[in-house]
Amino acid sequence: MAERLDTFPRLLLHHARVRGDRPAIREKDLGIWQAWTWAEVAAEVRALACGLAAQGFRRGMSFAIVGENRPRLYWAVAAVQSLGGIPIPLYSDAAAQEMVFVFQNAEIEFALAEDQEQVDKLLEVKAQCPKLAHIYFDDDRGLRRYRQPELASFESLQAAGREFDARNPGFFLAEVEKGEPSDTAAMFFTSGTTGQPKGVVLSHANIITAARMGAEMEGLTPEEEVLAYMPPAWIGQNIFSYAQPYVVGFCVSCPESTETVMADMREIGPTYYFAVPRVLEALLTQVTIRMEDAAALKRGMYRYFMGLARRVGAKILDAKEPVGAVDRLLYRVGDFFVYGPLRNVLGMSRVKLAYTAGEAIGPDLFVFYRSIGINLKQLYGSTETSVFVCVQPDGQVKADTVGPPVKGVEIKVTDAGEILIRSPGLFQRYYKNPEATAEAKTSDGWFLTGDAGYFDQDGHLKIIDRAKDVGRLADGTLFAPKYLENKLKFFPYVKEAVALGHGRAMACAMVNIDFDAVANWAERRNLAFSGYTDLASNPAVYDLVRECVEQANADLAADPKLAGSQIHRFLVLHKELDPDDGEITRSRKVRRGFIADKYAVLIDALYGGKKECFVETEVKFEDGRVGKISANLRIADAKTFPAAAAKKAA
Repeated sequence: MAERLDTFPRLLLHHARVRGDRPAIREKDLGIWQAWTWAEVAAEVRALACGLAAQGFRRGMSFAIVGENRPRLYWAVAAVQSLGGIPIPLYSDAAAQEMVFVFQNAEIEFALAEDQEQVDKLLEVKAQCPKLAHIYFDDDRGLRRYRQPELASFESLQAAGREFDARNPGFFLAEVEKGEPSDTAAMFFTSGTTGQPKGVVLSHANIITAARMGAEMEGLTPEEEVLAYMPPAWIGQNIFSYAQPYVVGFCVSCPESTETVMADMREIGPTYYFAVPRVLEALLTQVTIRMEDAAALKRGMYRYFMGLARRVGAKILDAKEPVGAVDRLLYRVGDFFVYGPLRNVLGMSRVKLAYTAGEAIGPDLFVFYRSIGINLKQLYGSTETSVFVCVQPDGQVKADTVGPPVKGVEIKVTDAGEILIRSPGLFQRYYKNPEATAEAKTSDGWFLTGDAGYFDQDGHLKIIDRAKDVGRLADGTLFAPKYLENKLKFFPYVKEAVALGHGRAMACAMVNIDFDAVANWAERRNLAFSGYTDLASNPAVYDLVRECVEQANADLAADPKLAGSQIHRFLVLHKELDPDDGEITRSRKVRRGFIADKYAVLIDALYGGKKECFVETEVKFEDGRVGKISANLRIADAKTFPAAAAKKAA
């Protein structure tokens, strides 16, 4: 009889048998990498599951996990699944009150917190979440004097589990065998851009099938190396650092901290990499800052060879279009002096496959990475689809599409341009929300994504924007705000942007500068500033941002569909858009409706022809206090270009 590999606990036990002495997960702690084999992970998970059972955890119950990527938090996922429970990962940077809805909605009784910071949040909301009776912690620093009866250490839970296991030796395997592929494997709460978050219920079959489809398409092997550094509460991180490792059997490494990710990447040398566009933007910004500080000869060499890379790098990587012998030779020279060292700085020297997803990526940013020899491909999916919907096959990579549907996935586009998906990875339902489920999922299994797009002549899906965000200017010109924002965010000095224009006579934008990049730029020019607000209001910084906006406009002028949506006016916001202030989600998606209300006075000024506007904004500080930031913001005009002048202007 064939071995059943249809639940995560079964997959774990399979790897413990067939590759038990191979590393399954690593963690860097106090500067030293520690590794656990598949057999050791299976033993840790067994002890943890038995400990939870001894504490009263039962099949069907929910279990919250709050923290960064840590081996013990991943083991908790498998332990909860072994007992037929539902793991619910939460964002570690979420404020305590943001967690209340999830705990109440899912009736959570058990939770695992990474450290004191997360424990404090759970204790703060416990009065509002009366069912929360057990809080376990991984890192005990700062917690030794806590005496709350509901608190217990991870070690004590496992110790209780080993005692329970000794008394009930058949319990763990019997619980694993009860599991079915249709059981709920995890629940992920959506970011809630327009209201309360929704719990997306995914079965073992949903996640495993999607993870396996992607792994088979790309030929992933147990030899892959992955660095887990994105929030575990995000479905993408779960797929690449939990689901696919369990399906394929490769090793995952957890960095020491968010600050050491780059250094840890260089040490591990991942072969398989995933990043959302904002991470790739941040990496490029760091490179740009370093090159601006470099000697003139080095800067000149970088600019020359990057120009060459933009022209022929992607062609050489794809091996499709012919490239002349001279250019090939020069590219090899560039690889030795520039591209290779650059990949090493980025920690991507060994990367064979890299994905970007989560939101649309600017074509310029995408081309940059491919041009230096990194096989970066676009992936399209969502929490509701278990991530894998469309993937660009090798040799068929385009900057403006997300590729064709992967095997087993069906896609159709409605007359209104909305993308509909039917897939084995499609979610079961929204938890306790049948109305939302009925709105998003048809009776015959089609998921209404809310994304707008179309298939090109090669059968590749092209995403324009969120369907609700795509609009028209007053003259009927297509207005795709995310596309404009990505154009601006390609520039290292722009961290975030919000494009405006639906129903208006012209497009405008509100911009966040990248403080590190612009501060470095200002210091080299001896410009004094006292902080973000002061720097953002500097006239020289406005001129710098204007150059970025006008270059984006020149690029837009070359696009016949979007040439009419060039940005006419802009302002630089006096504060960074912040999830704590409700302006963006924890996954860094712009909450357009909220911003439109909060900054209505600025929008009116942009379209009212004003040169400046006073604004006072309420903000939340890290310690929970609420304050206000006020500023008199300048509003600047930007040059726009007729389509015929695009090449000349660029």
